[in-house]
Amino acid sequence: MATNGKPKYKVIGTRPIRHDGVDKVTGRAKYGADIRLTGLLHGVVLRSPHAHAKIKKIDTSLAEAVPGVRAVVTSADLPHQGDRMVELGEGSVNMKHLSANVLAHDKVLYKGHAVAAVAADNVHIAEEAAKLIVVEYELLPPVLDVLEAMRPDAPILNDDVRTDAMGNAVADKPTNIARQIIFEKGDLQAGFKAADVVLEREFRTATVHQGYIEPHNATVLWNANGKVTLWMSTQGIFTARQQTAELMRIPVSDVKVIPMEIGGGFGGKISVYLPPVAAALSRKSGRPVKLIMDRSHVFEATGPTPASYIKIKLGVTRDGKITAGDAYLAYEAGAFPGSPIGPGCMCVFSCYDFPNARVEGYDVCVNKPRSNAYRAPGSTNAAFAIESVIDEICGKLKIDAADFRLLNAAKEGVRRVDGPVYSRIGMVETVEAIKNSEHYQSPLTGPNRGRGIASGYWFNIGLKSAVTATVNNNGTVSLIEGSTDIGGSRTSIAMQLAETLGITAEEVSPAVVDTDSVGYTDVTGGSRVTFATGIAAVEAAKDIQRQFVERAAGLWGVDASTVQYEDGGVSGPDGKRMTFQEMAEKIPETGGPVVGNGTSSKANQAGAFGTHCVDVEVDPDTGKVQILRYTVAQDVGTAIHPSYVEGQMQGGVVQGIGWALNEEYWYDDKGAMRNATYLDYRIPTCYDVPMIETILVEVPDPQHPFGVRGVGEVPICPPPAAIANAIAAAIGVHLKQLPMSPPRVMEAIWENTSKVK
Repeated sequence: MATNGKPKYKVIGTRPIRHDGVDKVTGRAKYGADIRLTGLLHGVVLRSPHAHAKIKKIDTSLAEAVPGVRAVVTSADLPHQGDRMVELGEGSVNMKHLSANVLAHDKVLYKGHAVAAVAADNVHIAEEAAKLIVVEYELLPPVLDVLEAMRPDAPILNDDVRTDAMGNAVADKPTNIARQIIFEKGDLQAGFKAADVVLEREFRTATVHQGYIEPHNATVLWNANGKVTLWMSTQGIFTARQQTAELMRIPVSDVKVIPMEIGGGFGGKISVYLPPVAAALSRKSGRPVKLIMDRSHVFEATGPTPASYIKIKLGVTRDGKITAGDAYLAYEAGAFPGSPIGPGCMCVFSCYDFPNARVEGYDVCVNKPRSNAYRAPGSTNAAFAIESVIDEICGKLKIDAADFRLLNAAKEGVRRVDGPVYSRIGMVETVEAIKNSEHYQSPLTGPNRGRGIASGYWFNIGLKSAVTATVNNNGTVSLIEGSTDIGGSRTSIAMQLAETLGITAEEVSPAVVDTDSVGYTDVTGGSRVTFATGIAAVEAAKDIQRQFVERAAGLWGVDASTVQYEDGGVSGPDGKRMTFQEMAEKIPETGGPVVGNGTSSKANQAGAFGTHCVDVEVDPDTGKVQILRYTVAQDVGTAIHPSYVEGQMQGGVVQGIGWALNEEYWYDDKGAMRNATYLDYRIPTCYDVPMIETILVEVPDPQHPFGVRGVGEVPICPPPAAIANAIAAAIGVHLKQLPMSPPRVMEAIWENTSKVK
């Protein structure tokens, strides 16, 4: 059934209580640190005090002699990897580099780089023993800035890195530039020649951490039979299994990963840091070993998002039509190659129809921790740059910011500069939603106040998922899946199964299980879970429907072709009808267990867009920026559970506010992070953000049976640009560096004042 062209659902679009809610609010949910095993040892990792140094010698003898110490490991205890690339489901990785990041080989490449580890009867013994490990270093000069690292005379981090230019090596000599990307469309020079206004600006963004509450953890038992069991909080049990198996050079079938609940990830808990170290300690000691990072090690040694340098050149006609765009992006990879420069290049111009464009990107190694995904990795940096330039051009041309975006918005059939052609998308609808919102239409009064808008894009992904659903005799369904539940996906997947079967969400009992208990499932990342694992759940429900149709036909003595599954039950000739619950009761007498299996591997998303509007007030005496009001409109496809969708949108905005105003890694000239605690690395609190208004725009994605689009990543993309544009409206200066902290805002105010004088 449909209402005004929109399908009418019974479960989808409702707001049931999440299935794991009781355990979460009562404290019964088990997280990574909660695991307890007989004979458990506790481990501590020794980390480098230097940002760049050769390791000349490691002496572990004093640590090994401490009573209660059961094992000490260094990189010598990890198998040799060679220069080999391995596909991990969300991209490939050089195993030599991954191994060297887990435990440093011949060099340390950032302060906090793991060098050795100790397992002992308790954590206090392990800490004292780790201090007795003697490491002899030869100090090398660190390089901490992306542009400095690209200089020909810069200190080289990795002797084996050569620039990969779209599959071709640029030169056969060591470099910090790991990758070059170039995308082109149309005739760039002709496009700029056709423009009436050409504007070029440069931007900087800071290194920023995901800020998850729960630190990294791993507990490993290397059993006497050679089988390895791993308990951890991870965004992907199968990729954690593969990384651990590859690093230890054992078959993936010998590793079982049991997922614990996860206290946040945002992309930062896909790569492994501790599991191979705990595995090596367990193998050596013959006992299970638990490792937990403290907060300073999380900051110093796990993957933040990269700092970046971006240059944008934009050509526009006097009536506001984009004619050409040229983007140069250089992202910091950290110690080893692998920054999100690819996504950054894909997203930088993705919100608009560029007839002529060129994008050039670089992946650059610096003496910081290896960068990792963080919610739409690479896109927020790019959106800050392009959306700021657009706002400045709108001011020069005296064109309404929303009207400019509507005039140039990407639509179905538009080809992105990196190649893909859009199918049905909702960029236009998100801009219209903001333009027509009460927020955008309301007056903003008062001194030092400004309003800004910005748009953002994330392409989302599909990848592979599997689920299994078992019908119980009482009419309930037990659903097992392999997707880590970070934002309520247990419930969103259960709701799609329930909708397909015509039962309630409460009649489905979902569980996230280990790698031995469910089919291969890719990571919880790329905004893929509700989309792809949801498709797998729909397929499992259809499998159950087919079985019920066959069994009903047998009960009624009719041909199966005359029986249909509809409205939560089976219907046959002559008015025959049995509900789902009635069919479930007859499972024992109609052939035994009914188990539905479903997979998804081919479907891919068209991507999603968001447009944000924000009002700010700038204190002219301190430079402090206060967010007064914030509205986010986003194309969510179909909102399965609107509360979760709204929560994702609001959460992304809050993190984007942190990027915009406060958050950054602060390094001294020796490469030491000086703010590696939550006291000094300042994430937003309730005092920094207002109530965030949400507008759910539903433009269904045709790749999904219910039109789902991933929602988790888009909302972090527009905030820094929207806030920068609002600040510009308030003080008359466009800031070009993140974060826009009070000192930087004050400098901009002073600069503007001096220009006026």
